Amino acid sequence: MEEERNNLSLKTPKQFSWQVADPFDYKLAKDFAKENRKNMTEAEAAFWQIAKGNGLGEKCRRQYIIGKYIVDFFFRNSKLIVEIDGEYHFTEEQQEEDAIRQEWLEQMGYKILRFTNNQILFDTDNSINIIKQYVQNRILPL
Repeated sequence: MEEERNNLSLKTPKQFSWQVADPFDYKLAKDFAKENRKNMTEAEAAFWQIAKGNGLGEKCRRQYIIGKYIVDFFFRNSKLIVEIDGEYHFTEEQQEEDAIRQEWLEQMGYKILRFTNNQILFDTDNSINIIKQYVQNRILPL
């Protein structure tokens, strides 16, 4: 089973994308994502109030499963992931994990924009403008 899981993680973007979450971890990830949606941080809740619906020019999904990862916010048409990082993301161990995760997601064709909680809460307009610009320039035809 472990060999099967390793082979799955080596597939190319055409074989494995947002459309197919890792079947081995999906149930656990789904429950965790659901819990995260119920317990958003203050910064995530503030961002969601702006992004939900079509607030940034494209439908946004929150706590979305891609492969074996759960991303904070996902804009499917533009293949944009927005991560809002709290304090724990600044530990050495978490930065290493985030780098591995980001590398995999980028290899799958996604663009990741990272913001700190403070950027979202206290530099909201600038953060939102960066995201809007990216979405407007990157929306891909369905």
